[in-house]
Order: sequence, then structure tokens, then C-alpha cells
Amino acid sequence: MAEMIGTMLLILLGDGVVANVLLDDTKGNNGGLIAITTAWGLGVYVGVVVAGPYSGAHLNPAVTIGLAIAGKFAWALVPGYIAAQMLGAFIGAFLVWLMYYDHFQRTNKSDSILAVFCTGPAIRNYTSNVVSEVIGAFVLVFTVFYIADAKTMIIPTNTPIGLGSVGALPVALLVWVIGLSLGGTTGYAINPARDLGPRIIHFLVPIKNKGTSDWAYAWIPVLGPITGAAIAAFLYLNLHV
Repeated sequence: MAEMIGTMLLILLGDGVVANVLLDDTKGNNGGLIAITTAWGLGVYVGVVVAGPYSGAHLNPAVTIGLAIAGKFAWALVPGYIAAQMLGAFIGAFLVWLMYYDHFQRTNKSDSILAVFCTGPAIRNYTSNVVSEVIGAFVLVFTVFYIADAKTMIIPTNTPIGLGSVGALPVALLVWVIGLSLGGTTGYAINPARDLGPRIIHFLVPIKNKGTSDWAYAWIPVLGPITGAAIAAFLYLNLHV
């Protein structure tokens, strides 16, 4: 439940800022990259604050898998966490559609509509796009290992240890800098649930002029972050032999 609600809040605020910046006739129209990256970072902050004490606030299948590879999270819990994250992403994206319904209907650019829900490449080169997502997720998960390693509080033995163990602000700053520094190529999905869940909602809900959901690209924000997380986990393990 915590992973679902935390991910829902993350997507509601993250996709919400993209809607505010890109859709026609909003008060935040043309707010720019700084507004988007800042709100995504703060969206992570909100999600981690809410979910952290209960689930560790992974909010991201790549983080969950990376922690499991590194031996910091039980593999038996991975499927349930990913299912909850996907469900939260569905709900968050659906709420953004409800929130900005009138503005979706007034927007004629299908690319802008799709960008509210999911990421896409600035230059479509699948090899480079995968590399971008691998690098972004590597930075995220590799740094998370060091955030999660800090011992600042006693946690009951039955509580999973994760991003929420040392507070939400470091993770928010981490996502913010990844967006500002590495987000110019693919929009830094770095989270399979964040991209795939809202992309499915884009496919399902009725929106005037929405165009296709770009399924040819959809595998990149899934495979890239998981690969980056795995590389981060293996490097972390080798550094801590």
C-alpha cells in the first residue's frame, strides 16, 4: 500500500508539472525544464516522505531490483513491490488526466500530450537512448546504496530498509540533479513504472489529438533503468568485498 500511494503521489506531481508546462492554456505554460526537473525532485520528496516509514519508499522497480541484487532487499518481496509501483503509476497518471482534462482537449500537439505521460528521445537513436537511460539509472541506484547505508535510526526488524531510512531530501536532490544534468537526451525516465504505467494510461484514456503511445520506444525506459540498476549493484558489491 505504501509503495502504491508513494508512487501515485510521485506520478501525480511529476506528470502534473509536465502537463502544466506543456499543455495549452495552463497557468504554467512554457515554464521550462527547470520547473519540470524541480517538481519531479519534489515529487520524489513527497512520495518518500509518505512511503518511507512503511516500505522504504523504493517507488521504482529499478531501485527495488538493484537493492535485491545487492542483497539489501528480499527477492520474495520484489514482485509485490513492482506490482504496487505499477498500480500507483496507473492511478497517478489517471488523476493527471482528470486534473488537466480541459487542457488536454485544447492541446493540438500529440507530442506534448504524450510527453505528459511518458518520456521520449530528443534524438531518436535507440542505442544512444538506451545508454542514456542506463547511465541515469546507474547514478540513481549507485548513490541510493550510499544513502541507504547510513545508520541514523532504529527500524523494526520487519520493516524493509530502503530510501526512506535516512529521510527524503537527499533522494529528492539526487533526482533533481539527474534531471538537470542527464535529462536532456531522453527525459530521464530512470524508472520503468514511471514510464510504462502512464504510457498505458495514455493508450487507454480518450484524449483529442493524442496520437500514438509510441510503443516502439516503450522498451527503452524499462530495460535501460533495470540494466543501469544492475550495473550499479554489481559495482557496489565489488567495492564492498
